Amino acid sequence: MNHATGSPFESIESAHDFVSLFSDSVSDAKREIENDMQREMTSNAPRRLDALRLAAYNLEKLELHLNKSRRILNDLRSLRRLLFEERAATHTPAGAKPAQKAAPEAPVRKPDLPPRPSPTRPPVALPPASRPAPTLVAAG
Repeated sequence: MNHATGSPFESIESAHDFVSLFSDSVSDAKREIENDMQREMTSNAPRRLDALRLAAYNLEKLELHLNKSRRILNDLRSLRRLLFEERAATHTPAGAKPAQKAAPEAPVRKPDLPPRPSPTRPPVALPPASRPAPTLVAAG
């Protein structure tokens, strides 16, 4: 596929590349802020140190969001490949060979979770069918 497009968001791949570059820039800025914080620890400027801490915190949040975005874009890219492969396999003309399937990816291992606890409350008893259901009457 051609990744050289006019806009950084014309394809999933170009958006993924853009987010990766942006994430790298944020990581560089975060390292610079941490170095500045180390220098300011010895100075008598507590407000500047607080501002640097706030900047470091916000850069950390931004870095986490960018990493999540990169993973989402990667999932979208995988889903698109899966969908187009299935579509290509179902729409092959007569006499043409279907596209070869890619090697299966390793299954995603889910974390071992403890079993769900059983409900502690007893089931709610339903009113007998012989009694009419109560009706609400508006006062007034």
